[in-house]
Amino acid sequence: MGKLDNHYQQSSQQDRRILKRIVWGLCVVLFVGWALFWPLNKYIETPGTADSLKSYVTVKGHPDKRSGSFMITSVYLQQARPVTWVWAHFDPHATIENANDVTGGQNGKTYDKVQNFYMQSAINEAIATAYQAAGQQFAKQYLGIYVLSVQRNSKFRGKIQVGDTITRVNGRHFNTAQGYQKFIGKRPVGSKLTVSYLHDKKQHQVTRKLVKLPGVNRSGIGIMLTDNVKVHTKIPVKVNPGQLGGPSGGLMFSLQIYEQLTNKNLRHGRKIAGTGTINPDGSVGEIGGIDKKVVAAHRAGAKVFLAPYVKPSKLLLRYEEHHQTNYQLAKSTAKKYAPGMKVVPVKSFNEAVKYLANH
Repeated sequence: MGKLDNHYQQSSQQDRRILKRIVWGLCVVLFVGWALFWPLNKYIETPGTADSLKSYVTVKGHPDKRSGSFMITSVYLQQARPVTWVWAHFDPHATIENANDVTGGQNGKTYDKVQNFYMQSAINEAIATAYQAAGQQFAKQYLGIYVLSVQRNSKFRGKIQVGDTITRVNGRHFNTAQGYQKFIGKRPVGSKLTVSYLHDKKQHQVTRKLVKLPGVNRSGIGIMLTDNVKVHTKIPVKVNPGQLGGPSGGLMFSLQIYEQLTNKNLRHGRKIAGTGTINPDGSVGEIGGIDKKVVAAHRAGAKVFLAPYVKPSKLLLRYEEHHQTNYQLAKSTAKKYAPGMKVVPVKSFNEAVKYLANH
C-alpha cells in the first residue's frame, strides 16, 4: 500500500511538472507573439531605397540611353512592434514617430489614398515643369478640389470623404482651392452651403452649415482642400511610381523627364540622387526624412545628392532656434555617413539644371 501511495505521489508531481512546463511554454509563445506582432501606436522610419528613374519614366520617341542615372530616394515606414521598437533605439538611422504625427489621425487606407494623390500631383507638376523648360507643348486640365482631410467638427463629415473632388459651392466653380476658400470665408458661421462633389466618379450634392475654423477668424466647411490638376502633353509621357507615395519625388521626376525630352547630358555618367517637391512656379520645397534618404542614396552608390534649400524666416528661427534646413541636415548626414558624396542645395528646378550642366 505504501509503495502504491508513493507511486501516485510521484505521478502527481510529474503531472504538475509537465503542466508547469506547458504553462511556461504557452507564456513564452504568447510573449514572443506579442513582441513580434502586437502593433504599437508608433511608427519607425528608416532609410529606404534609391532607385534609377529610367524604369519609372517613358517618353515616346525619347529613350534614355545615356550612362548614369537620376535616382528617386525614399524612406521605409513601418508600424512599430515591441521588438522593432526596442531595435530602433539601437539603430542610428532609425527614428520613432507618434502615429498621429505620421498619419494625421487617418486610418491606413485613407492615409495611403492621400499619399497616392500626393504622388500623382507631384508627377503632374513634374511633367509640366519639364515640358515647359524643354519648350514642349502641354496643357493643364483643372479637375476640381481634392479633399485631403475632413475635420471632426465639420458638418459635412460622413458625407464628403477623403479622396472626393469638390466641383462647385452654391453652384459656383473656381479654378483654385484658394478661390473656394475665399468665397466660403466671406459667409457667416452657421449659414448653409451647398457643395457639389464627385465620389467614386459619381456626382453628389449636400447642404450643411458652415463652422468656425480653428486658429482663424473665419468660417469654413472644415475640410482641407488642394487643387486636383491633370497635365496633357503633345509628346506622350508615362510615369509609373510603383509602390512609392507622397510628393517628395517631384524634383527628380522633372529632371528625368527633361533630360529625355532634350537629350541634354546632365548626368555625365554619374548616379545623381535627390529629393524635394516641385511647385507650379518651378521652386523646390522641403520634405521629411532627408537624412534617411542621404543614407539610402549612399548605399546605392550616388555621388551627388540634390537637397532642397528654403531660407528659414526670422519668425521660424525665433520659435525654432536650432532649426535645420533640408540642405543643412543632408550635408551633416553625408559628412558622417556618406563620405565622398557631394550635397548640392537647390531652390528651383532651373537651379538644379544649371548646376548639373556646369558641373
